[in-house]
Order: sequence, then C-alpha cells, then structure tokens
Amino acid sequence: MSVFDDPGLFGRLYAADYDGPDNNPDPGPAVDFLAGLAGAGPVLELAIGTGRVAVPLAARGVAVEGIEASPEMVAHLRAKPDGAGIPVVIGDMADVAVRGPFRLAYLVFNTLFNLVDPARQADCFRNVARVLEPGGAFVIEAFVPDPADFDRDERVQMRAVTEDSVTLRVHQYDRLAQTFVRQTITIDGDGVRLSPFAMHYMWPEQIDRMAADAGFRLAERYADWRRQPFGRNSTDHVSVYRLG
Repeated sequence: MSVFDDPGLFGRLYAADYDGPDNNPDPGPAVDFLAGLAGAGPVLELAIGTGRVAVPLAARGVAVEGIEASPEMVAHLRAKPDGAGIPVVIGDMADVAVRGPFRLAYLVFNTLFNLVDPARQADCFRNVARVLEPGGAFVIEAFVPDPADFDRDERVQMRAVTEDSVTLRVHQYDRLAQTFVRQTITIDGDGVRLSPFAMHYMWPEQIDRMAADAGFRLAERYADWRRQPFGRNSTDHVSVYRLG
C-alpha cells in the first residue's frame, strides 16, 4: 500500500518519536485560540494524533473528541495524564465517522495536506459540515506554499552523517498536481530504513473554494494562532470557516 492510500501509515512510522522536542510547536497559542471559539464544546479534532492540542484543550474544560487513523498515535495519547478520557474514533479523518453535532472542528499543523487525493480533501470538508451545528466553525492551520520551494522536479538533502550512518531526504515533486513524495533514507549498520511521506498542498484561495463548495464561508484568517494579520508575505495561515 502506498503513501497515497494508507491513512494509518504516518502514525506507524512516526508515532514513537512524534512528541520529540524538535517535531512539533508549542500547542499553547493554538489552545488559546481554539478555546476562545469552543466554549464548553463539544469540539472535534481531526487527526488528533498523540493529543498535543487536544489534551491541554480538554484541560480547559472543553469537551474534546477525536478521529485518528493510527492506533499507534492513540496509544501515546492514552498514556498521557488525562489522555485516556478523550473519546477517539479510529478511522480516516476524511470520513468523519462521528455523529456530532459539534460546535467546532479543527485540523492543525498542515494535516489537511496529508490527504494526498484532492477528492478526499473535499470529502473532509463535506463530512465536517455534516457533523457541525448550524453556524459551527471549522479551523484549518496550514502553510502557504512558496513557489521557490517547488522550483524543480526533485531535491536531495543530506540530513545527518556520522562515521557509521547517513540519513538522506529525497523529494519528488509534481508541480501541476501540487503534490510531492518524500523519502527519508537512513543507512547504518542495521541496514536501510525508509520513511515515506506525501502531501497535496493548496494555496489559501484554493482551500476557500473547497470550503465554499461544502457550504462554508471564510469568517477570519490570521497569519498565526496569535491573530497576527495575514498578508501577502505570510508563510502560514489559520483560517476560520463558518457554516452558512
């Protein structure tokens, strides 16, 4: 099964190290932002992972539920203090296999782009709309693609090298399809290990059109969780879509 059609692959490969200090940003600003929209909830986190955002948000008194394709990720969530009490459905986030209604749903840290098939990204928006209450919000955090990052069809980077190992990262881009496949290759005394990853990236206005097709309107957009103004030079965006 390829990185394009296995929603649980990311967690199987990366769950063990996902909470490492260099892998994820401080959840505090995101939790502050989401708590301001959530009230008491209930809210739904798509791709809840190890609970980086959900656990501190629940600690604010917000009723949080989650969807996650990786049982390995959920096992790390369950091992955290207060993580065991958060209901999680194991499944593809695009299917949104929960009943709701939710006051808020959110998808953080570029994870919308992990749905490599554009049709599945559209499914995600339509299915979130189905489980939100009238006027409910769907919050997306994503990077703004920089064409300079995709100025060639392939890229090879040396990530680490020692006297007995080397780690390389190889990208292959399809600029027309707005996708890339990345392979991290580690060669050491134990052999060769491969860690694949893929994305279908979109510019904010493309996400806006997808949201509108699902019945959402863009209500707010910021450059980050601290509500800095979004502008032409912003590298990331936090977008709040409302039903209706």
